[in-house]
Amino acid sequence: METYYDPADLAKFSADGIGEGAPELWDLFMAYYGKVFEEGALTAREKSIIALAVAAAVQCPYCIDAYTNSCLQKGVTEEQMTEAFHVANAIRGGAALAHGVQMKKIVKNLEM
Repeated sequence: METYYDPADLAKFSADGIGEGAPELWDLFMAYYGKVFEEGALTAREKSIIALAVAAAVQCPYCIDAYTNSCLQKGVTEEQMTEAFHVANAIRGGAALAHGVQMKKIVKNLEM
């Protein structure tokens, strides 16, 4: 099945792909990315759940794929992942409502 997001494009997330024109930036990003996901105050499992929820919020299909698999490998259940998606959805919905408040302010100011 052909999709807008081609799974084969994941291979282009590399030094030979998107990093090709700026190898120093690519190396710095990869070092940072790797460091972020190391065990620290949060476990690797917790970080994978957070990453999955953020992936849902920013709607990155590659990240959803990667962090669903990461979560499964770390023992996260489907129920826990589903709940993480609902948390992301609630935060996105709240942010939309906050922007609605901005709209209402503009309307009120224009009515004056």
